[in-house]
Amino acid sequence: MRLPEPSVPVDESHETRLRRLKMRSWRRGIKEMDLILGSFADAQLAQLEGETLDLYDALLSENDQELYAWVTGQTPAAPPFEGLISMIADHAKAMN
Repeated sequence: MRLPEPSVPVDESHETRLRRLKMRSWRRGIKEMDLILGSFADAQLAQLEGETLDLYDALLSENDQELYAWVTGQTPAAPPFEGLISMIADHAKAMN
Protein backbone atom coordinates (compact mmCIF):
# COMPACT_ATOMS: atom_id res chain seq x y z
CA MET A 1 0.00 0.00 0.00
CA ARG A 2 1.38 3.35 -1.02
CA LEU A 3 0.86 6.14 1.51
CA PRO A 4 -0.60 9.43 0.35
CA GLU A 5 1.78 12.32 0.72
CA PRO A 6 1.16 14.40 3.85
CA SER A 7 -0.68 17.59 3.01
CA VAL A 8 1.83 19.94 4.62
CA PRO A 9 1.90 23.37 2.99
CA VAL A 10 5.47 24.53 2.40
CA ASP A 11 5.30 27.51 4.74
CA GLU A 12 3.26 25.85 7.51
CA SER A 13 4.70 26.08 11.03
CA HIS A 14 4.59 23.10 13.37
CA GLU A 15 1.95 24.77 15.56
CA THR A 16 -0.23 25.57 12.54
CA ARG A 17 0.11 21.99 11.34
CA LEU A 18 -1.03 20.67 14.72
CA ARG A 19 -4.06 22.98 14.67
CA ARG A 20 -4.91 21.88 11.12
CA LEU A 21 -4.63 18.20 12.01
CA LYS A 22 -6.77 18.67 15.13
CA MET A 23 -9.46 20.38 13.09
CA ARG A 24 -9.40 17.58 10.49
CA SER A 25 -9.56 15.04 13.32
CA TRP A 26 -12.71 16.62 14.78
CA ARG A 27 -14.44 17.15 11.43
CA ARG A 28 -14.70 13.67 9.95
CA GLY A 29 -17.49 12.03 7.98
CA ILE A 30 -18.98 10.06 10.86
CA LYS A 31 -19.48 11.17 14.46
CA GLU A 32 -17.75 8.11 15.92
CA MET A 33 -14.53 9.03 14.16
CA ASP A 34 -14.92 12.69 15.21
CA LEU A 35 -14.92 11.53 18.82
CA ILE A 36 -12.15 8.95 18.47
CA LEU A 37 -9.71 10.94 16.35
CA GLY A 38 -10.61 14.31 17.86
CA SER A 39 -9.96 13.23 21.42
CA PHE A 40 -6.79 11.39 20.34
CA ALA A 41 -5.54 14.52 18.57
CA ASP A 42 -6.29 16.72 21.59
CA ALA A 43 -4.48 14.36 23.95
CA GLN A 44 -1.61 12.96 21.86
CA LEU A 45 -0.90 14.97 18.73
CA ALA A 46 1.60 17.35 20.34
CA GLN A 47 3.75 14.36 21.34
CA LEU A 48 3.92 12.95 17.80
CA GLU A 49 6.95 13.93 15.76
CA GLY A 50 8.53 13.36 12.38
CA GLU A 51 7.41 10.25 10.53
CA THR A 52 4.65 9.48 13.03
CA LEU A 53 3.10 12.91 12.54
CA ASP A 54 3.41 12.47 8.76
CA LEU A 55 1.72 9.08 9.08
CA TYR A 56 -1.13 10.60 11.12
CA ASP A 57 -1.53 13.29 8.45
CA ALA A 58 -1.76 10.56 5.80
CA LEU A 59 -4.17 8.55 7.97
CA LEU A 60 -6.64 11.44 7.90
CA SER A 61 -7.03 10.88 4.15
CA GLU A 62 -8.41 7.38 4.73
CA ASN A 63 -12.11 6.53 4.57
CA ASP A 64 -13.91 6.85 7.93
CA GLN A 65 -15.68 3.50 7.68
CA GLU A 66 -12.36 1.77 7.08
CA LEU A 67 -10.69 3.71 9.90
CA TYR A 68 -13.49 2.77 12.27
CA ALA A 69 -13.14 -0.91 11.36
CA TRP A 70 -9.38 -0.69 11.99
CA VAL A 71 -9.70 1.10 15.34
CA THR A 72 -12.41 -1.25 16.62
CA GLY A 73 -10.48 -4.35 15.48
CA GLN A 74 -13.14 -5.46 12.98
CA THR A 75 -10.48 -5.60 10.27
CA PRO A 76 -6.68 -5.41 10.48
CA ALA A 77 -5.15 -2.01 9.81
CA ALA A 78 -3.18 -1.47 6.64
CA PRO A 79 0.51 -2.25 7.36
CA PRO A 80 1.86 1.29 7.39
CA PHE A 81 -0.80 2.35 9.90
CA GLU A 82 -0.74 -0.64 12.30
CA GLY A 83 1.26 1.00 15.11
CA LEU A 84 -0.60 4.29 14.89
CA ILE A 85 -3.99 2.56 14.82
CA SER A 86 -2.93 0.60 17.91
CA MET A 87 -2.15 3.89 19.70
CA ILE A 88 -5.51 5.35 18.66
CA ALA A 89 -7.39 2.18 19.69
CA ASP A 90 -5.69 2.18 23.10
CA HIS A 91 -6.69 5.82 23.57
CA ALA A 92 -10.28 5.06 22.54
CA LYS A 93 -10.46 2.16 25.03
CA ALA A 94 -9.16 4.41 27.80
CA MET A 95 -11.94 6.93 27.02
CA ASN A 96 -14.59 4.41 28.10
